[in-house]
Amino acid sequence: QGQLVESGGGSVTPGGSLRLSCAASGFNLEYYAIGWFRQAPGKEREIVSCINSSGGGTYSADSVKGRFTISRDDAKKMIYLQMNGLKPEDTGRYSCAADRGMDGSGEVCFPSPYEYDFWGQGTQVTVSS
Repeated sequence: QGQLVESGGGSVTPGGSLRLSCAASGFNLEYYAIGWFRQAPGKEREIVSCINSSGGGTYSADSVKGRFTISRDDAKKMIYLQMNGLKPEDTGRYSCAADRGMDGSGEVCFPSPYEYDFWGQGTQVTVSS
C-alpha cells in the first residue's frame, strides 16, 4: 500500500489560479497512473484529469479542458494539477488516486474512480466572489 498527500488547496475568486500537489510515497510511482478527482456537496465524485504511468497520456474532463493541466515528476515523486481560470463550479474537495491497472503497468488512465487502488485525503478548493 502506498500513500498520497494532497496540498495547495484554498479559497480564490473567479478567474484565479491554484496549483495542487500530490506527494507520493511508499510505492513505485513509475508503475501507476494517477487521477485527480473532485467532489462537491451533494454530488458524486467526478474525474478532473488523469495521467498515465509514462506521462505521455492524459485525460481531462470537458468541464476543465483548456483550463487545467496535469503533470508528473516521478524523480520528485510528485503529481501536479495546475488550475487556471477557476469558476465557482470548480468548488469541491480534490483528491488524487493511484491505479496500477489490471496488468500492473498503469499505461492507461481511466476516468472511473472505481479503477483506482488507493487515495489521498483530499484538499479543499473554494471559488467564490
